[in-house]
Amino acid sequence: MSIGEMGGVVGAADERAMPEPGGAFDEHRPPDSALVGDCVHCGFCLPTCPTYVLWGEEMDSPRGRIYLMKQGLEGEPMTDSMVQHWDACLGCMSCVTACPSGVQYDRLIEATRAQVERHHERSPADKALRAAIFALFPYPRRLRLVRGPLRLLQRTGLDRALRRTGLLERMAPQLAAMESLTPPLGQVERLPERLPATGERRAVVGLLTGCVQGAFFPAVNAATARVLQAEGCEVVVPPQQGCCGALSTHNGREEEAQRFARRLVDTFEAAGVERVVVNAAGCGSTMKEYADLLGDDPDYAERASAFAGKVRDISEVLDELGPVATRHPLVMTVAYHDACHLAHAQGIRAQPRRLLNAVPGLSVREIAEPEICCGSAGVYNILNPAPARELGDRKAANIVATGAQVLVTANPGCLMQVTSAIQRSGRPMGMAHTIEVLDASIRGLPASTFLPAQLPD
Repeated sequence: MSIGEMGGVVGAADERAMPEPGGAFDEHRPPDSALVGDCVHCGFCLPTCPTYVLWGEEMDSPRGRIYLMKQGLEGEPMTDSMVQHWDACLGCMSCVTACPSGVQYDRLIEATRAQVERHHERSPADKALRAAIFALFPYPRRLRLVRGPLRLLQRTGLDRALRRTGLLERMAPQLAAMESLTPPLGQVERLPERLPATGERRAVVGLLTGCVQGAFFPAVNAATARVLQAEGCEVVVPPQQGCCGALSTHNGREEEAQRFARRLVDTFEAAGVERVVVNAAGCGSTMKEYADLLGDDPDYAERASAFAGKVRDISEVLDELGPVATRHPLVMTVAYHDACHLAHAQGIRAQPRRLLNAVPGLSVREIAEPEICCGSAGVYNILNPAPARELGDRKAANIVATGAQVLVTANPGCLMQVTSAIQRSGRPMGMAHTIEVLDASIRGLPASTFLPAQLPD
C-alpha cells in the first residue's frame, strides 16, 4: 500500500487513551494512541527497516505497521493480515535510531505483540512451534540437557550429514534453521558463586549467565568473569538465577516475562551487588526496561526501577571503570558488528569500539549497512527462517567485504546467525564475542586463538 492509498494518515496525535469497542485491542496496555500519533510518516525509517529493504512493502515498514495499529485503535478488528505484518517485524529498533520525530516504535510493537498473543488464534503448527520454543529456550537447565544429544551429533558428524541431505530443510525448515544455528559445543566452564577481584577491589558486580549464553557460549561467561576480576571487580554469580524474560517480552508473552523478571530482581537483590553485568545485548535491553514491565505491580514497581538502574552491559562497565589490567598485543584484523539491541535499543556503540581499539596490534574495520539486522532477532530466525536467512547472507557478504580475519559482536544470537551465514559464504572467518578478545589480550593469548586454520596468523 502506498502513502497515497493510506489517505489521511498524517495529522495531529490522536488523543484517545483507550481503543474503540470491538477494535483489535483490549484496554490492558494497548499501543499508546499518542505515540502512534507521533509518527508523521516521513519515511526516514524505510531504508533502515530490514523487511522493507527485502520486500519494499509499505505495510512491512515501521510506518505501515503503525498505521495498522491506528486502525486497530479506531475500531478495526484484529485480522490475520494485520498479525502477519506485525509478526514479520524483527524488533531490531533500527527505525527508532533513524526517526527524526522520536517515535517510540519499540514500545508500540511490544504492546501490540502482547495484544496479539491474547487475541489472535494462530494455526496449530505455529502454536506448536512457539510452545516448543518457549518450553525450552528460557530455561537454562533444559537447554543444558539438550547439549548432550547436540554434542553427540556434532562429534559423530551426523549433523553435517543430515544437512547435506537437505531432508530436514524440506520437511521442517524451522527445525532445520534451529539445527544449523547450533554452535560447536565444547566443555562447559562452570563458574563459582563468588570470584575475588585481582588486586585492589574497585566494585562488586553480579553476572547474568543467561539462557542461550550459558548453555551454548559458556566460554563467554568465563571470559567475562576473568576480565572483570582482572579489572578489579569482585564477581558474584548467583546459582539460582534464571531467564531475564527478554525472549518472552519481545514476543508478547507479558505474564511469562513478568514472572521471569520478578525472580531475577529477587535474586540479584539478595546478592547485594552494585551493578548487574550483562554480556548479551537482548537481555540487557529488556532488563533496563523492568521499570516499565513491572510498573503496574505494587510489590515490584520500585524494586524493578532500582534494579534496572544497576544494569550495565559489560562494555559499559569496563569503559566506566577504565583499564588497570595490561593489554598484550593481538595482531589481527576484526570486523565489529553492532548487535541491534546494543546499538539501537541501548545506544551503546562507542564503548565496545574503544575497548577493542585499546588492544595493541588490533585493527577494527567497520561493516557496510550496520543499521540492517543480521536476521537473528531473538527467535525470529526460527519462526521466519527464509527472510532471516536472506538477511544473514546479506550481512555475511558485507562482513566478508571488509577483509577482516575475525567477526566480533556482543550477542549470542548474532554469533549463531552470522556464523551460519559465513559458513554458507564459503569464506572461513573466526568468530568472537567482544569480551573474548579482551580476555585473550589480558591473558597474552595469540591471535591464532581466533583464526581458522586456513587463515595466516
